[in-house]
Order: sequence, then structure tokens, then C-alpha cells
Amino acid sequence: MPDNNRQSKSSCVSQGFTLIEMLVVLAIVALLLTIAVPRYFGSLNKSKDVALQENLRVVRISLDKFYADKGHYPETLDELVEQKYLRSVPVDPITESSQTWILVSSKDSEVKGVVDIKSGASGQTFDGKSYDGL
Repeated sequence: MPDNNRQSKSSCVSQGFTLIEMLVVLAIVALLLTIAVPRYFGSLNKSKDVALQENLRVVRISLDKFYADKGHYPETLDELVEQKYLRSVPVDPITESSQTWILVSSKDSEVKGVVDIKSGASGQTFDGKSYDGL
């Protein structure tokens, strides 16, 4: 019977994890995070760039449709919303605001209103293009 006591005590002790095993697991998790986290933030920035380009495309198409229907460009982006060309003024995903759009007027003095928009964000896209050049 004394042999059974020794076996039960040793089996109880071996059921837990050692400090070394826990440190190895934490080191592996930390290594995997150092690989995954930069890729995550890079893809997050790239998705903001794609969303910005899509918002610019939609507003520019709406401006062209407004001009084709009315014969003039809108004075503000809110006029596009009022006339139901847009549901709402889109948010610039870089600045996270719908108030930072740069409204571009025509170079021709006879044409009035907003003919184009640009992002009010400073900096460059993931591809190296300037935000105000999109």
C-alpha cells in the first residue's frame, strides 16, 4: 500500500504546468503577435484608403448627375442630400468627419458651384499618393 501513496502523490504533482512551460507558451504567443499586429494595422490603413477612393467616386458621380439634371452644380454637398442625390454626406475615413472635405470650384467664372471634392486629410495613401491628389 505504501507504493500506491507514492504514485498518487506524484501523479497529482505532474498535473500542473511548470513555470518554464508557461514562459515558452507566452514567448510563442508574443512572437506570433509581433508578426500579426503590423499586418493588421497595415491592412486597416489600406482599407481606409480604399473607402476614401470609393467615397470620392460616389460624390463625383453624384455631382455629375446633379449637373446633368439641373444644368448647374450644387453650392454645397448638403444640396446633394436635399435633392436626394445622396442619402448623407459621406464621411472621410481618414479624418473621420464629413466636414473636412475640400470643395473645388470651377476655374471657369461662368460655372458656379462645387465641381469636385478632395480629401481634407494630410499625408499620403498606402501607395504613396497624396490624399489631396486623389
